Amino acid sequence: MGLKILHVEDDLDIQEIAKLSLETIGGFEILQCASGKQALEEAHNFKPDLFLFDVQMPEMSGDVLYQEIKVMPDMENIPAIFMTARAQAKDVAALKELGALDVVTKPFDPMTLPDQIREILAR
Repeated sequence: MGLKILHVEDDLDIQEIAKLSLETIGGFEILQCASGKQALEEAHNFKPDLFLFDVQMPEMSGDVLYQEIKVMPDMENIPAIFMTARAQAKDVAALKELGALDVVTKPFDPMTLPDQIREILAR
Protein backbone atom coordinates (compact mmCIF):
# COMPACT_ATOMS: atom_id res chain seq x y z
CA MET A 1 0.00 0.00 0.00
CA GLY A 2 1.34 3.40 -0.97
CA LEU A 3 1.41 6.63 0.93
CA LYS A 4 -2.08 7.82 1.96
CA ILE A 5 -2.73 11.38 0.80
CA LEU A 6 -5.72 13.52 1.76
CA HIS A 7 -6.09 15.85 -1.22
CA VAL A 8 -8.38 18.86 -0.89
CA GLU A 9 -9.18 20.73 -4.11
CA ASP A 10 -12.38 22.51 -5.16
CA ASP A 11 -11.70 22.39 -8.93
CA LEU A 12 -13.01 19.07 -10.29
CA ASP A 13 -10.70 19.09 -13.35
CA ILE A 14 -7.64 19.53 -11.14
CA GLN A 15 -8.96 16.83 -8.79
CA GLU A 16 -9.23 14.39 -11.68
CA ILE A 17 -5.75 15.13 -13.06
CA ALA A 18 -4.18 14.92 -9.59
CA LYS A 19 -5.94 11.65 -8.79
CA LEU A 20 -4.76 10.04 -12.04
CA SER A 21 -1.25 11.32 -11.45
CA LEU A 22 -0.98 10.34 -7.79
CA GLU A 23 -2.73 6.95 -8.01
CA THR A 24 -1.74 5.69 -11.45
CA ILE A 25 1.78 7.10 -11.74
CA GLY A 26 2.61 7.52 -8.05
CA GLY A 27 0.94 4.46 -6.58
CA PHE A 28 -0.43 6.55 -3.71
CA GLU A 29 -3.77 5.97 -2.00
CA ILE A 30 -5.83 9.15 -2.40
CA LEU A 31 -8.89 10.50 -0.65
CA GLN A 32 -10.16 13.64 -2.34
CA CYS A 33 -12.37 16.23 -0.76
CA ALA A 34 -13.90 19.23 -2.55
CA SER A 35 -13.95 21.45 0.55
CA GLY A 36 -12.23 22.07 3.85
CA LYS A 37 -15.43 21.15 5.69
CA GLN A 38 -15.53 17.75 3.98
CA ALA A 39 -11.83 17.20 4.76
CA LEU A 40 -12.39 17.92 8.46
CA GLU A 41 -15.18 15.30 8.46
CA GLU A 42 -13.23 12.63 6.54
CA ALA A 43 -9.64 13.04 7.80
CA HIS A 44 -9.92 11.01 10.98
CA ASN A 45 -11.36 7.89 9.31
CA PHE A 46 -8.88 8.01 6.41
CA LYS A 47 -5.77 8.48 8.61
CA PRO A 48 -3.59 10.14 5.94
CA ASP A 49 0.21 10.18 5.86
CA LEU A 50 0.21 13.53 4.05
CA PHE A 51 -2.09 16.50 3.46
CA LEU A 52 -2.13 18.01 -0.03
CA PHE A 53 -4.21 21.17 0.14
CA ASP A 54 -5.24 23.75 -2.43
CA VAL A 55 -4.78 27.22 -0.95
CA GLN A 56 -7.57 29.21 -2.59
CA MET A 57 -10.95 27.59 -2.00
CA PRO A 58 -14.39 29.01 -1.24
CA GLU A 59 -15.63 28.88 2.36
CA MET A 60 -12.32 27.72 3.89
CA SER A 61 -8.86 28.33 2.43
CA GLY A 62 -6.21 25.64 2.59
CA ASP A 63 -4.14 27.49 5.19
CA VAL A 64 -7.17 27.88 7.51
CA LEU A 65 -8.03 24.20 6.96
CA TYR A 66 -4.48 23.20 7.91
CA GLN A 67 -4.64 25.24 11.12
CA GLU A 68 -7.95 23.59 12.04
CA ILE A 69 -7.01 20.03 11.08
CA LYS A 70 -3.69 19.96 12.90
CA VAL A 71 -5.36 20.58 16.28
CA MET A 72 -7.48 17.44 15.81
CA PRO A 73 -6.38 14.32 17.74
CA ASP A 74 -3.75 12.29 15.83
CA MET A 75 -3.49 14.90 13.04
CA GLU A 76 -0.93 17.29 14.56
CA ASN A 77 2.17 15.54 13.13
CA ILE A 78 0.92 14.87 9.60
CA PRO A 79 2.95 16.89 7.08
CA ALA A 80 1.28 19.21 4.59
CA ILE A 81 2.12 20.32 1.08
CA PHE A 82 0.12 23.13 -0.49
CA MET A 83 -0.79 23.63 -4.15
CA THR A 84 -1.38 27.12 -5.48
CA ALA A 85 -1.12 29.28 -8.56
CA ARG A 86 0.00 32.11 -6.27
CA ALA A 87 3.44 30.82 -5.36
CA GLN A 88 5.29 34.09 -4.86
CA ALA A 89 8.11 34.02 -2.33
CA LYS A 90 6.10 35.78 0.39
CA ASP A 91 3.13 33.41 -0.07
CA VAL A 92 5.40 30.34 0.08
CA ALA A 93 7.19 31.74 3.16
CA ALA A 94 3.85 32.32 4.93
CA LEU A 95 2.72 28.74 4.24
CA LYS A 96 6.05 27.32 5.42
CA GLU A 97 5.74 29.40 8.58
CA LEU A 98 2.43 27.63 9.24
CA GLY A 99 4.30 24.33 9.03
CA ALA A 100 3.97 23.37 5.37
CA LEU A 101 6.79 21.24 3.97
CA ASP A 102 6.64 23.01 0.63
CA VAL A 103 4.40 24.44 -2.07
CA VAL A 104 3.66 22.91 -5.48
CA THR A 105 2.92 25.54 -8.12
CA LYS A 106 -0.14 25.21 -10.34
CA PRO A 107 -0.36 24.32 -13.07
CA PHE A 108 1.64 21.23 -12.04
CA ASP A 109 2.99 18.54 -14.34
CA PRO A 110 0.95 15.37 -13.71
CA MET A 111 3.82 13.21 -14.96
CA THR A 112 6.25 14.53 -12.33
CA LEU A 113 3.89 15.36 -9.42
CA PRO A 114 4.41 12.02 -7.58
CA ASP A 115 8.20 12.39 -7.77
CA GLN A 116 7.92 16.02 -6.67
CA ILE A 117 5.96 14.90 -3.60
CA ARG A 118 8.43 12.10 -2.80
CA GLU A 119 11.31 14.57 -3.12
CA ILE A 120 9.65 17.07 -0.74
CA LEU A 121 9.00 14.29 1.80
CA ALA A 122 12.60 13.08 1.57
CA ARG A 123 14.02 16.45 2.61
